[in-house]
Amino acid sequence: MTKTPIAVLISGRGSNMQALIEACARPDYPACIALVLSNNPDAAGLETAHKAGLATLAIDHRLFPKDRAGHEKAIDEALVGAGVKVICLAGYMRVLTPYLVEQWKGRMLNIHPSLLPLYPGLDTHARALEAGETRHGCTVHLVTDGVDEGPILQQAEVPVLPGDTPERLAGRVLEQEHRLYPAALEAYLTP
Repeated sequence: MTKTPIAVLISGRGSNMQALIEACARPDYPACIALVLSNNPDAAGLETAHKAGLATLAIDHRLFPKDRAGHEKAIDEALVGAGVKVICLAGYMRVLTPYLVEQWKGRMLNIHPSLLPLYPGLDTHARALEAGETRHGCTVHLVTDGVDEGPILQQAEVPVLPGDTPERLAGRVLEQEHRLYPAALEAYLTP
């Protein structure tokens, strides 16, 4: 089986990255991780990826003050240099500019902790609880210029339980994220 080389972009611990690492280790999975890249050199996920034998790179956004496009050009060069064909954002906490989004149009996926189009952006679990939702979940979508507005590929749902806190709800949603992201990427890559 020919595997599609992907990059996983992280900013922190990379728990969704770990789910992708495990999926990519399967011989029948259609992707392999060519690069784990972070905007944060202190991201714990870089060490996790390194221990898994993956190529890692940090391109610190703080070295590009007031030059988001310059930062993204450096990222793009690294991705192309690593032979990447598809990007998976996995807790990458930077809003991308049209430059990188256009370079990877239709080839960049993101996972978001809500049932989009509900609750784009941050604090999704607290917002769902405040709104009195009875269901919540996560979404894998293609990245476009708008924040969390791209075409939805797959979603997973969890019930909102009586007495839920944002933390408890987040824990149940995260379990679904770890299942959903590898499944959605596999479906995306399988004709």
